[in-house]
Amino acid sequence: MHETRYSELVGFVAGFGTTFAVVPDLLRMLRTRSSKGMSPTMPAILSAFQVVWIYYGVLIGSRPVVMWNVVAVLINSLSVVAYLQFARRERTDVSELTRAGESSDVH
Repeated sequence: MHETRYSELVGFVAGFGTTFAVVPDLLRMLRTRSSKGMSPTMPAILSAFQVVWIYYGVLIGSRPVVMWNVVAVLINSLSVVAYLQFARRERTDVSELTRAGESSDVH
């Protein structure tokens, strides 16, 4: 029984580290309100495979595997959504600036 508790503790600690490793990039994106220098590919791929990890955790009855991967899917999904939102806004801003520049050149 002691060994099981110890292994779950190790799982919770490891899960914490890997789950929150992406948070600095997410916070930077939210703070700067920009997607510049970011890519949605890594968090999207991670989210997809973390769903598989959740299923695996259910199959083996591991609470740490399930819990941390649910949290990680949420964080990575938020990163992808934030990226897409900011990238769309940035493309719109560039398009508007380009159109404004073209119309001022006509006069």
